[in-house]
Amino acid sequence: MQGSPYGLETLWMQGDFVTKGVAILLVSMSIASWYVIVTKALQLLRFGRAGKAAGHQFWDTTSVDEGLATLGRANPFADIAHAGVGAMRHHNAHKGHLHDQLSVSDWVTLSLRQALDEASGKLQTGMAVLASVGSSAPFVGLFGTVWGIYHALVSIGTSGQASIDKVAGPVGEALIMTALGLAVAIPATFGYNALVRGNKAIIAKLNKFGFDLHALFVTGARTELPANDGANGARLAVVGGV
Repeated sequence: MQGSPYGLETLWMQGDFVTKGVAILLVSMSIASWYVIVTKALQLLRFGRAGKAAGHQFWDTTSVDEGLATLGRANPFADIAHAGVGAMRHHNAHKGHLHDQLSVSDWVTLSLRQALDEASGKLQTGMAVLASVGSSAPFVGLFGTVWGIYHALVSIGTSGQASIDKVAGPVGEALIMTALGLAVAIPATFGYNALVRGNKAIIAKLNKFGFDLHALFVTGARTELPANDGANGARLAVVGGV
């Protein structure tokens, strides 16, 4: 059985180095975008679980050290908590040098803000890839189409055969490049928008957690505790010294 005279295989076999280069570029862009989408989605799921622990389990413990154990590792909530604890310990160890220059509130705020900025930067990693693929892939595919149609028309003109069966095949194969460009761009665009929403949700939780930590370290109590967490949060504030 012979394969179809039209399609991707024919396009690849009959295409020149530009057509093949465009096809390889589109495939590479698709692989890169799907890699970012999958890895960032898994990252958001992991950070979401850490956010639930930061919102409940952390405040149900009896000390800050126990609370840190509930957050696990390799997540921004644990990084922020460790930054706050480290800031308090550093300030307490250098009271004579820091009190005249910087209050404990300002010092903790700076430390937590730096940790929040670093966490936000990690969340944004890879997003530029999706934005670039989503915006440029259709034009890359269009360039491949224009180039393929040009060579198809030159070939038809040279052969002197302009019947519909001679024109439809080469032009249709060239138009496949536009379809490939859209097939690469659409998932990247949807993935980018979904990940942006997920990142915003995580950043909001990080800011809330950082605000609660700041209140705990500076005033000794978490602010605006929910009714069902009030007793546990107060207990952590009383015995959770650093």
